[in-house]
Amino acid sequence: MPQCAFPDREIWFLTGSQDLYGEQTLHQVAEQSRYVAESLDESPGTAARVIWKPVLTDAESIRRVCLEANASDDCVGVVLWMHTFSPARMWIAGLGVLDRPVLHLHTQYNLSLPWQSIDMDFMNLNQAAHGDREAAHLEARLGLPRKIVAGHFSEPRTLRRIADWSRAAVGRHTARTLRLARFGDTMRNVAVTEGDKVEAQLRFGFSANTYGVNDLVAAVDAVADRDVDDLVAAYEDEYRVVHALRRGGPRHDALRQAARIEAGLRAFLTDGGFTAFTTNFEDLGGLRQLPGLAVQRLMADGYGFGGEGDWKTAALLRIMKVMARGLPGGTSFMEDYTYDLGPGTPKVLGAHMLEVCPSIAAATPSCEIHPLSIGGREDPVRLVFDAAPGDGLLAGLSDLGDRFRLTLNEVDIVPPALPLSRLPAARAVWVPRPSLAEAAESWLLAGAPHHTVLSSALTTEVLADFADMCGTELLTIGADTTPRQFAREIRWNQAYYRLGRAL
Repeated sequence: MPQCAFPDREIWFLTGSQDLYGEQTLHQVAEQSRYVAESLDESPGTAARVIWKPVLTDAESIRRVCLEANASDDCVGVVLWMHTFSPARMWIAGLGVLDRPVLHLHTQYNLSLPWQSIDMDFMNLNQAAHGDREAAHLEARLGLPRKIVAGHFSEPRTLRRIADWSRAAVGRHTARTLRLARFGDTMRNVAVTEGDKVEAQLRFGFSANTYGVNDLVAAVDAVADRDVDDLVAAYEDEYRVVHALRRGGPRHDALRQAARIEAGLRAFLTDGGFTAFTTNFEDLGGLRQLPGLAVQRLMADGYGFGGEGDWKTAALLRIMKVMARGLPGGTSFMEDYTYDLGPGTPKVLGAHMLEVCPSIAAATPSCEIHPLSIGGREDPVRLVFDAAPGDGLLAGLSDLGDRFRLTLNEVDIVPPALPLSRLPAARAVWVPRPSLAEAAESWLLAGAPHHTVLSSALTTEVLADFADMCGTELLTIGADTTPRQFAREIRWNQAYYRLGRAL
């Protein structure tokens, strides 16, 4: 069996039928539904284990398995399939209490019809075409959030959409258990990095807690010299470390200080069970340099991060890092920094002082030290590189006061037009879809944030499934977007969410 990205997470496969058809038919239903579940489990794209559950034929067994799914720490989602006709009123109690993402798989066991031999026994057994319609009516009546995937379970399109949903389900589970450490507060007088942390925990599940920067300083000061030695050796093994930072070089002490910060920060996060964090260059306490290399390496290991106290982006990065596990490409904290408006195709140059994740690097990063004109500390060590070209997307999470909004922009990551030999920061260059002007107008209309997550691993559908699972507004800017159409969508959404909140 292929190794899935999350072998410790489960998706339960629930099959509906009824006692009307007799034991022989129900035995066939069980065999065939087990085969479908095992096929999904063996599909290399499915992110979690698919666990077959016995065929459900009565209301009590349905209610009980839904409660068991809720109680399981391993179950991240449920796939429903009505192999035959399962009277939907049996599902009211169960679906009414279910607290797991739902995918309704509209499929059937056979790919092609045996036209010459079809009889009523075959018709009684293979009834998903109308059994799923019965189930979907009740789901709509209940207002049950769910993803519907129609197609044979062996088809690549069907498997891809199930795989995307499975990653989103793992992301939703991650959000519900995520703990985030904020070192200091948000950058002073900035609006978009603020937000309602209580509402965020109600909506997504993650908790954001503040710690004094000098709590981190104490952890940094407690790092043993041998741990610093080990990290310095790792830096020289993994990166192209400039001569000034190497042993015997005039700036080697700065590299050791960067290593001490990484070790202390990692220990603080590990001890507290944190998987995301923020820093703020306006509040560095007793830190000798702004954490740059440490943040980059922690992001590469899957931690979420947000600069200037941006806890929403830190949480989003962690969730997207988890959803992208095992996929080609990388995922990083990012910021639209400046534009190249021509000649040629307009492009965005993205960066963020120091904190860009090397998972998106096109080649081995260079470990360098340069002055930083803000923060008032010693020159910080950082990794410098260009992002690998390819398809990508930018995601930003903003708090509008009455709701959260997730905004996406599909982009093409490209090489810099010329070498950026004097820019001492990790960076990415991209062409937004449909164009820089139309994408920027739409992004600004949405009030989307300036801090984002850039991913060359995830697709729009994964993020759309995640937003649906969390009941969060999603706006997507892609190849077919126009600012006028986008503005209309914003107005429609505003009416929908405000009316829904009033009801």
